[in-house]
Amino acid sequence: MAKVKTRYKCRNCGYISASYLGRCPNCGAWNQFEKETAEVKTVSTKATASRLMTNTGVNEPVNLKDIKTHKEERIVTPFEELNRVLGGGIVPGSLVLIGGDPGIGKSTLMLQISSALAKKHNVLYVSGEESANQIKLRADRLNVGNSGMLLYPETNMENVREQINDVKPDFLVIDSIQTMNEPSLDSMVGSASQVREVTSELMKIAKNDQITVFVIGHVTKEGSIAGPKILEHMVDTVLYFEGDGNHSYRMLRSVKNRFGAANEIGMFEMRTEGLAEVTNPSAIFLDQRLPNSTGSAVVVSLEGTRPILADIQALVTPTAFGYAKRTTSGLDYNRVALLLAVLEKRGNLMLQNQDAFLTATGGIKLNEPAVDLAIAMAVASSYKNQEILATDCFVGEIGLTGEIRKVNQIEARVNEAAKVGFKRIFIPKHNMTNKLKANNKIEVIGVASLPQTLKLVFG
Repeated sequence: MAKVKTRYKCRNCGYISASYLGRCPNCGAWNQFEKETAEVKTVSTKATASRLMTNTGVNEPVNLKDIKTHKEERIVTPFEELNRVLGGGIVPGSLVLIGGDPGIGKSTLMLQISSALAKKHNVLYVSGEESANQIKLRADRLNVGNSGMLLYPETNMENVREQINDVKPDFLVIDSIQTMNEPSLDSMVGSASQVREVTSELMKIAKNDQITVFVIGHVTKEGSIAGPKILEHMVDTVLYFEGDGNHSYRMLRSVKNRFGAANEIGMFEMRTEGLAEVTNPSAIFLDQRLPNSTGSAVVVSLEGTRPILADIQALVTPTAFGYAKRTTSGLDYNRVALLLAVLEKRGNLMLQNQDAFLTATGGIKLNEPAVDLAIAMAVASSYKNQEILATDCFVGEIGLTGEIRKVNQIEARVNEAAKVGFKRIFIPKHNMTNKLKANNKIEVIGVASLPQTLKLVFG
């Protein structure tokens, strides 16, 4: 008879303890341990060795050069932005996890995608959060109420498996993973063990039956997908649906992709009739720029393989207190504080008694080092009260000694700036090539240091 073993597992990181702990020694989270019971079955090592020797049901090591490969056939969807994020289309048999804040539009996105795929494929939409009537009302609002996809409101994984065997869909959507229940486990719905077990079952379904599975997941207060961290390691692709609640624009960002480039983004706009694709995001972030204004600089940022022009704004004012205030939105706070120190030390700008407020307009988040030069120019423009030419943009990383360091994909950035209509672009001197010098659509200026750039821009 199998023995029953009791253990405690951290919901945050999956750490296992023999007894209950208030604080997880692995991730430091408080009150995250939950009780689990599992049957411990003993396996005979002699029987295992026998199976290995007889080569029955056990895979053997294969020489890498003898493995025959074939190109993955991708299914192209009507959403070009989704195809871009997935690396060119949907790979059959893949497991895709989509996370995002509540109300950001995850279910709306998947309902539109499922309706588009249902025109040529068999789609099963499993909803554990909404009734069939609620989904039908939303589908009618999105003008996809007449699609041929199959809707199945259910949370029991045993029933879901039976429907998959009967329907044999090409695509399966689970909305959401935290509502699914594996009856064989006695833990509560949404716990780490339930989420892990359900995801493991969905992974087997995807790989064995070649069914593409889309899984919607909630996120925690910290912005990570709820459940054990191992959940992101199990799936093939992890997509985050991001956006500011005060703006209508949404970004679908790939943070992990086994079949394409990571950090790729797709842009959408939330409208009354659903999500609409944004094919030219650079124009959106720049269309409301105020001409002849100080404290504004344009940067060509790279999101995956897509260059995007964004407006960085800075407001520098004398502080009314003894301690200067620094506030950022869409930019890394620590990086901005570092750049302000470099500007004061290398650029001779007295910023220690100045409040500095910086933002990346449009709700976009810029994290790459190549935005450093634009941040520095925006701060200098506000401090000096001198405007930057509306036809100038900047790309470059700034070091602690004030040098402008090399960035990647410079040609794509320069071409994007020229396409939008900019006349000059300042780039690192070490990125200059003969091809860029001969560009007749935009003037490319190579700079080596922060003081040199300040002198060229402000005189």
